[in-house]
Amino acid sequence: MYKVKLVETQQEHDDAFALRRKVFVEEQGVPLHLEYDEEDATATHFIIYDGNEPVGAARLRTIEDTVGKIERVCILQELRGKHLGVLLMGEVEKYAASTQMKKLKLHAQSYAIPFYEKLGYVVTSPEFMDADIPHRAMEKNI
Repeated sequence: MYKVKLVETQQEHDDAFALRRKVFVEEQGVPLHLEYDEEDATATHFIIYDGNEPVGAARLRTIEDTVGKIERVCILQELRGKHLGVLLMGEVEKYAASTQMKKLKLHAQSYAIPFYEKLGYVVTSPEFMDADIPHRAMEKNI
């Protein structure tokens, strides 16, 4: 049974960071110094557990009064395609709305654009490189 939760404990924080390391650093080759940044200290973090096993994570930052930015969205490779990303994004969006955010922005890896489009996000930029991975900016009013 999968459960998305707001990161509240040190163990949940450690689990989210270990998952991000596995997906972004080990799998995708993002340099460690780019994966973890100063924004982690003030961002709101989310994690998905399958029982006690962390399987997905994301973070949300406020970037303007009513605008948030979703970042570091990841699902373990072997569980992709099982709608965990939809579950995770739904909880992040619900939380964002509860804090009076009206718009969410994100930088999607280009291969993931169709996933975000199905969730109502719209591409707002040409392709650009981030950590040597092609991305495009996207946003959605909530």
